[in-house]
Amino acid sequence: MAGSHTLAETEAQVNTLLGTMDIDFEALAVISNLFRAASAVRNHLERNVLAESGLSWTAFVVLWVTWIWEPIETRDIAEESGISKATLTGVLKTLEKMKFVVRERSATDGRLVLVTLTPAGRTLMESLFPAFNRQEIELVTHVPSGDRLAFANMLRQLTAYTEEAAGKMASAPLTRGPAS
Repeated sequence: MAGSHTLAETEAQVNTLLGTMDIDFEALAVISNLFRAASAVRNHLERNVLAESGLSWTAFVVLWVTWIWEPIETRDIAEESGISKATLTGVLKTLEKMKFVVRERSATDGRLVLVTLTPAGRTLMESLFPAFNRQEIELVTHVPSGDRLAFANMLRQLTAYTEEAAGKMASAPLTRGPAS
């Protein structure tokens, strides 16, 4: 449970509050349940896998992205992780203190900072990720195995559309409203 109310209680309250509005309740249900599921999964994995290693969700995601793409520029870690550069700076400082990553200036462009895992960071990810995946397996057991690929593809489609829409918004010229 994400809060003090069950999913059914929350849905009933939303229906009571918004029932007279012209709202697409299916779209609302998809997005709100996606958010609630993501929060529940994140909290579960933090408690049952990451807590033992002293990692937050964000620190794990930064380690994961670095592990997959190393060496990787800090700006790319922030983008891939969906966090701000300011947040990344703090997370990297913590991960450096834990001796899991190192930051170095790029040899070709001194403005860029590259991040790599240390041997300890690599060992952590090689042992942590299988435990993480075991919990992923446990969490999807309620989804029929024949539906999992379709479910993953629907989430990919939603992600791709959302990222594409965000890109269009970012590239659209700013317009001024009427002068006041």
